[in-house]
Amino acid sequence: MAVVGVIARPHGLRGQVVVNPETDFPQERFRTDAQVFIRRCDVVQALTITTVRFHLGRPVLGLHGVDDADAAARYSGAELRVPVEWLAPLPEGMFYRHDLIGCRVMTQAGEAVGLVRDVEGTVGGSRLVVDAKYGEVLVPMAAHICISIDVPGREIIVNPPEGLLEANAKARRPDQL
Repeated sequence: MAVVGVIARPHGLRGQVVVNPETDFPQERFRTDAQVFIRRCDVVQALTITTVRFHLGRPVLGLHGVDDADAAARYSGAELRVPVEWLAPLPEGMFYRHDLIGCRVMTQAGEAVGLVRDVEGTVGGSRLVVDAKYGEVLVPMAAHICISIDVPGREIIVNPPEGLLEANAKARRPDQL
């Protein structure tokens, strides 16, 4: 399942929750009668959205069976997920965040950089968070840097500007290298 949002906190007295969206399509994903799923105590639970409004770019949702602030508070921090097959197809050259997490990052010369741990930013300015041998490295998702992204092969080939991969090593004390 793919994460589409995280419940930030309860809102009001009627059991609504504020969601931090993790989707580029919040209006399509968060709509009345749509289903989302959470995992609680190793059990996947379906939740039906009963009401939706947006406030400052974030959805404020009513969920079936969540009728007061105390019930809503129990969902704080829960990841809202949907089956991957429910996701809309993306245009060429665009990728879902979950497709990139776990990919190997290699340089054009064949040097292993590390594994993608996260993707930060938005469509207009995303960057890969890579766990590298030097520490955490942020790699901008620009076409001239990420020259090949092979999702099925779980590999990203990069052509980093000079010093990008070593930048974090310089910031660490010599005894930590």
